[in-house]
Order: sequence, then structure tokens, then C-alpha cells
Amino acid sequence: MTTFLFDGFDTAPVTILLAHGAGASMDSPSMTATAKALATAGFQVARFEFHYMAARRYGHRKPPPRAETVNPEYVKAIADLRARGVTGPLIIGGKSMGGRVASMVADEMFEKGEIAGLVCLGYPFHPPGKPEQLRTKHLTGLKTPTLIFQGSRDEFGTKDEVATYGLSDAIEVIWLEDGDHDLKPRKAISGFSTGDHLKTVAETIKAKLASSSS
Repeated sequence: MTTFLFDGFDTAPVTILLAHGAGASMDSPSMTATAKALATAGFQVARFEFHYMAARRYGHRKPPPRAETVNPEYVKAIADLRARGVTGPLIIGGKSMGGRVASMVADEMFEKGEIAGLVCLGYPFHPPGKPEQLRTKHLTGLKTPTLIFQGSRDEFGTKDEVATYGLSDAIEVIWLEDGDHDLKPRKAISGFSTGDHLKTVAETIKAKLASSSS
């Protein structure tokens, strides 16, 4: 059974399931701040870890696997969340690699009526410094209603680059001013804080995905 961290009330009308990025756990500061912001906006949030990351808690240092190899773990997390009694609309997603994995299983789950939408926080469109190594092929035909939140100085995909990718019409990319890969801006330069951007994330999900699925 998948181990979850929950935020928000179990009576919330919509639940968001989030997976972590390649190098940080489900209870990293970034993931925790995101979950708290979403819970404050009225969502129930469930976080979980892929096996390689959970193993690190017991001293087993495993490198991140190829993202597609953990697709079954995400599908199982959805099933285990339902088995715990979570009903109602479910939005899946995650931070960086977690969002990428969610995006690879989204259409299958959407077509089955298991999920209502997809949220990616800092999508890793390509490795930093390697814009030719795109991870976008499956995004050109995606059918699941999707929001991608990207910092404007994210090294994994800039605004000019993303504009050329031919992403599906089901995807909306929201650019967060001066945000890095963790959506964190330099407040002295941008005038925004991480909290400001996470509030935008939560309010946008509520307006664009949750309202049509609840």
C-alpha cells in the first residue's frame, strides 16, 4: 500500500495527488509549502514517494530511475488513494519528474474517468543546458485538461523554447515571474515571493480545473 502525506480536510470537494521531483522527497520544503498552499485554498492534498526515494529513508541511496519506469507506481498510488476511501474528483500531478510521470499516465486515467485533470509544477521539458533532449513527445497529443506552472527563469524550459513545442490545446502554461525550477522568485528583483506564486498556483487550479470537475 502506498504511504501518503495528507494536507487539508478529507471533506474537501477535490483531491490533488502529488509526486516529488527526482532529487527531493515528498516532505521537502518545496513540496510541503505547495501542499500547504493548496490545502489553504480548499483542496485535500495527498503526497507520495516513488520506491527509490522511499528507500533513501532506510539508507539505500538509489539514483532516480528513468521516469517512465515508475509509471506503474503512479497508477498504483491512484488506486491506493481510492482504496483509502478518497472519492470525488481527483487531480494528479507533481513537482518536476513527478509531474512528468503523472503526465505520462494521465490520458489513460482520464479516459477511465479516474482523474479530472493534471497539474505540473516546473515541468522538466529538457535537462538544463541540453535543449535538444526534449521530453515533450507525449504532450503534443495530450487530452487531459492540464495546467503547467513554470518559472520564467526555469533552466528546464524557457518561455521562448516552450512556445515552439507545439503542445496540445488541452495544456495551458502559466508563467510565474522570475520563478526558478522550484517556482521561487528573487523578491528584490520581481517583487513576488514564493508564497505569492504558490497562491497563484492554488487559485488558478481552483478556477480552471476544480470548478469544472467538482
